[in-house]
Amino acid sequence: MYKSPVTQNGDSAVRLVGARKAYGNVVAVDGVDLDIQADEFFTMLGPSGSGKTTCLRLIAGFERPDDGRVELSGSDVTGLPPYERDVNTVFQDYALFPHMSVGENVAYGLKVKKVAGDERRRRVGEALGLVRLDGYEDRRPGQLSGGQRQRVALARALVNRPKVLLLDEPLGALDLKLRQQMQGELRTLQQEVRITFVYVTHDQEEALTMSDRLAVFNDGRIEQIGAPADVYEQPSNEFVAGFVGVSNVLERDGRRFTIRPEKVRVLDEGAAADGLRVEHGQVRDVAYIGAVTRYFVALDDGGEIQVVRQNLEMSSQEALEQRGRRVRVGWRDEHAYAIPGSTQLQEEDR
Repeated sequence: MYKSPVTQNGDSAVRLVGARKAYGNVVAVDGVDLDIQADEFFTMLGPSGSGKTTCLRLIAGFERPDDGRVELSGSDVTGLPPYERDVNTVFQDYALFPHMSVGENVAYGLKVKKVAGDERRRRVGEALGLVRLDGYEDRRPGQLSGGQRQRVALARALVNRPKVLLLDEPLGALDLKLRQQMQGELRTLQQEVRITFVYVTHDQEEALTMSDRLAVFNDGRIEQIGAPADVYEQPSNEFVAGFVGVSNVLERDGRRFTIRPEKVRVLDEGAAADGLRVEHGQVRDVAYIGAVTRYFVALDDGGEIQVVRQNLEMSSQEALEQRGRRVRVGWRDEHAYAIPGSTQLQEEDR
């Protein structure tokens, strides 16, 4: 099985230093500094127009920065064209040649590099084995499902043995169930081949599920970098709290803080608070989602809080009947994170 060249832990595979890219008056990437480690599954997450795809294109060499530089394995590649960079890219639309067989598609890059026929066939078989498409060499892309075509695109990228694999929203065209399946397969594949994956997505679940670390992009800048659990549990600001998953933002006594819906409890009548911060309110709306129910509670002290509760014993009818009821909600103080810039925090810093 193919393994990438050995690199020392802590080595930088990709680095952007002060990268800036503008298209006319629109600044797509605004002075981004980014360091991605070797063998890391790193995700660039953000809404459309946030700069994540432009950063990927700067790394690939499809675009050149107006300022700053791009480094791969410690070497400045800012001025090099894509074919001189040790990276490969997988796109959302697969970009397969419809008139070629699966084997010919995967072998195309090797043929361009004039790799000998026997070695080419061996490496094509190896790459298809990695993506679980053994025996598919003679099929055409039109005979494959969307998930199989995406695997062919992955094999075509991996067969060249790049140090870095760039993936630009590669699962965006798949249906939900297949997308979730492919998330697990991509993560497993990255661990098997041990090369750096740089993944672009606007899907928070993909980013949280697959990444070693992720960067949250907004308006051409990075808002936060960290492990998925750290970014989710301790967002650095209100944008991250609202974009990465669902989060409640409340203000009390000049202090703005965020708390995730699954950390909030709806307290049954007569239930003890057990050290929880408790507030009263009324259930404004209910969304039954099968395994869980979302409650939208208008709080007496102002604001609204969303609560997620597992449907362990409650039926859909019982859940929907909660609409309009008076309730108590509670959460532990350690699950509420202050948003920098609130009045209280500013006073404490003086």
